[in-house]
Amino acid sequence: MRIFRFQQAINFMRFKWPALMLSALLVLGSLGLLAVKGINWGLDFTGGTVIEAGFSQSADLSQIRTVLAESGYPDAVVQYFGSSQDVAIRIAPRDGVEQSRISNEIMAALAKTSDSQIEMRRIEFVGPSVGAELREQGGLAMLVALLGILLYVGMRFEWRLSLGAVLALGHDVIITLGLFSLLQLEFDLTVLAAILALIGYSINDTIVVFDRIRESFRKLRDSTPEETVNDAVTSTLNRTVVTSLTTIIVLIVLFTMGGALIHNFATALLFGIAIGTYSSIFVASGIAVQLGLNREDMLPPPPPEKEGEGTEPLM
Repeated sequence: MRIFRFQQAINFMRFKWPALMLSALLVLGSLGLLAVKGINWGLDFTGGTVIEAGFSQSADLSQIRTVLAESGYPDAVVQYFGSSQDVAIRIAPRDGVEQSRISNEIMAALAKTSDSQIEMRRIEFVGPSVGAELREQGGLAMLVALLGILLYVGMRFEWRLSLGAVLALGHDVIITLGLFSLLQLEFDLTVLAAILALIGYSINDTIVVFDRIRESFRKLRDSTPEETVNDAVTSTLNRTVVTSLTTIIVLIVLFTMGGALIHNFATALLFGIAIGTYSSIFVASGIAVQLGLNREDMLPPPPPEKEGEGTEPLM
């Protein structure tokens, strides 16, 4: 059942140039952030020790950082973990130091920062070689996913649509990574899973739009390419909006109530789905139109002539 129905096509392609220029600026800005600030890799990729401690009262992060620096851990990353009474401490790998010794020294240092009771809730250790391997395998998984999608859309669609879909997909991934670089949000395995899920969601949304574009080119014989694309995007807008909204509602619940462990996962998908919906409507279709998409490219090839057809009978 349709929630709303448009009486006439919305002129999305009127905004294709502003949208493409905005996207180009966002992609360039994201690449610049990745080059300058880089990614705040989580413990999964860098290795090291993570300790989660619970305070009976609110913890003072600046005081904790000072005490840890005096105890020989000036590089410790200290942040709240869900509430002001929960603190996560991340420490880079230390060669030749036992994990039990690190945890004991950290808890002894934390005891100096507060008179309240402190409970160690979790401690994790990942070796640097394991972290480097996970980072390499994660990047390889993302690359393989993109190449597989490139092959799929290349076989399914005309090359202008295929190129538009792939560029829009890269656009979504780069801008999402740029957000994590800008805010220095921790990039761990859950965020990598969110990026891979975003790749599948975004390309699925684009394929639905492109299928309708192909149908519209074969149905609307007297329309210009831009009018045909506008009609196709408008006809799929009901599905796009409903799918995006229902997914976003679930992600908002995860973001607000899911806890700190999946906070960045929900952040990546929330932002990525918004960018993916925008790119499916404006970027992918706009690139295809600018590359010269037309009705002749969408028509199926004529059937081969049977032998003897088209020749006059002999007298």
